[in-house]
Amino acid sequence: MADAATKGTRQVLVAADKFKGSLTAVQVAERVTAGLRRVVPDVEVEALPVADGGDGTVDAAVAAGFERREVRVAGPLGHEVTAAFALRGDTAVVEMAEASGLQRLPAGVFAPLTASTYGSGELLRAALDAGVRTIVFGVGGSATTDGGAGMLSALGARFLDEDGEPVAPGGGGLADLARADLSGLDPRLSDVELVLASDVDNPLTGPKGAPAVYGPQKGASPDDVEALDAALAHYAKVLEAAVGPEAAEYAAAPGAGAAGGIGYGALLLGARFRAGIEVMLDVLGFAPALQRAELVITGEGSLDEQTLHGKAPAGVAAAARAADKEVVAVCGRLALPPEALGRAGIRRAYPLTEIEPDVATCITDAGPILERVAERIARDFLT
Repeated sequence: MADAATKGTRQVLVAADKFKGSLTAVQVAERVTAGLRRVVPDVEVEALPVADGGDGTVDAAVAAGFERREVRVAGPLGHEVTAAFALRGDTAVVEMAEASGLQRLPAGVFAPLTASTYGSGELLRAALDAGVRTIVFGVGGSATTDGGAGMLSALGARFLDEDGEPVAPGGGGLADLARADLSGLDPRLSDVELVLASDVDNPLTGPKGAPAVYGPQKGASPDDVEALDAALAHYAKVLEAAVGPEAAEYAAAPGAGAAGGIGYGALLLGARFRAGIEVMLDVLGFAPALQRAELVITGEGSLDEQTLHGKAPAGVAAAARAADKEVVAVCGRLALPPEALGRAGIRRAYPLTEIEPDVATCITDAGPILERVAERIARDFLT
């Protein structure tokens, strides 16, 4: 039970990420709100769905009042898809997963060597067409490992083989790269602040690089990982010859390996790398919402070691702790001990598995179970 200081809390901020595969961040907020109100009907709840730059980032921005803009772009395999970005004033939130994410691949199909980020470049171009001055470029959940070459191509760069022909799409094609020409990049990029928002700080290549760490989850075999790592290292060398030593510096920089190396391409465009959740909390207006709250409820599908390294709940908890607000978390499964939660600023976590031990049921019936979890939070902290 909560101590006396927390009794009587009536203003609650629900700032949770999605439960991947079960509930969107918006649905998490709706279910938590419903559960709280079943116990305390007059509780004031402010919902601010959050994201850390990966898939769901545009949805979070739209839920916070941004306008959703849809555009037809190339998917990771080249087939046309409808992707969205979010727009408010002169700021756009662009999510690379909308165009080039794993969810854009047919079920069970992977293309680690050939998947391209070309559509992500088309999304950025659409944001430029909207006249924005700031682009928050959320990267994560990619199907690609092309170092952002496809994205740069869509924005006017040229990547040519020995015969002066464009190299094949995807990271595998970069092995044939002989010359890079960035002189044709869209000139509007120089007038825009581009913020690279990501929750990973990997370099482009090497043991902690994009192919080695993230290639296998995109279907890359050990041989594919080796080929992609060599191709991306070669790509960076060719770019060094084209644009100077900063190309090598960017390849080693934190965030270069984000989303299959699209972070590297963004850095070449002059992007500033920031932790995705920090950027999104700024963009979504988290600070004023936090000031209004007495209790903050955050969460995501799995609270585990990864959560502590830049994921949305850790960012929310850190900001709330700095403002001296109490934080609890909801999750599908909990893989962190209480002391780790405490260090992160989370007083207590409420996993769905406390109510329903069967994980498969938690996934399929996440919504109703989450409402029951929220009822527990209401009894513990609001009555």
